[in-house]
Amino acid sequence: MIRTVLLTPAEFASWTPSLGDLLMDVVDGGSSLGFLHGLTRDEAIAWWNDLAPAVADGSLAVWAAADPSGRCLGTISLGFGTMPNGRHRAEVRKLMVHSAARGQGLGRTLLAAAERTAAERGITLLVLDTETGSPAERFYRAAHWQQAGTIPDYAADPAGVLRPTTLFYKHLARQAAPVAS
Repeated sequence: MIRTVLLTPAEFASWTPSLGDLLMDVVDGGSSLGFLHGLTRDEAIAWWNDLAPAVADGSLAVWAAADPSGRCLGTISLGFGTMPNGRHRAEVRKLMVHSAARGQGLGRTLLAAAERTAAERGITLLVLDTETGSPAERFYRAAHWQQAGTIPDYAADPAGVLRPTTLFYKHLARQAAPVAS
């Protein structure tokens, strides 16, 4: 059984080695996540470690999904707007599913957890970008995200080839506040 948790700042550091392994698997598999082939484990872990201050101050929420042995099989992050005019929105970042766990609904589970938490926190708009024509693009369309546009040559894929990126958004229903009794 896969367990999905929203990582607390105290837990985050203990997860960075597993998150680094996941990042390497996904980049090695050809997914465009901002990294090129040849990413080392030390670099992947260091990238995650560099996010610790944002997790600690609450501007970044990170979920991890693990199998019973503790191997990280998936993750998703939400970056929350910090400017006064953008506190209603958040950015979905780095949704990843390990190659051994694809096709089992883990991506949908992670995305639903992020969307639910965002709505609970009063977020009404989510945004993201993904490589045009990728399986991720089809995934977000199937999850009812709306295309905002495409930017040509936006980012290099892991092989270093420039690819277009599709921008997506999704409006969330504001969650009703609990009624005091």
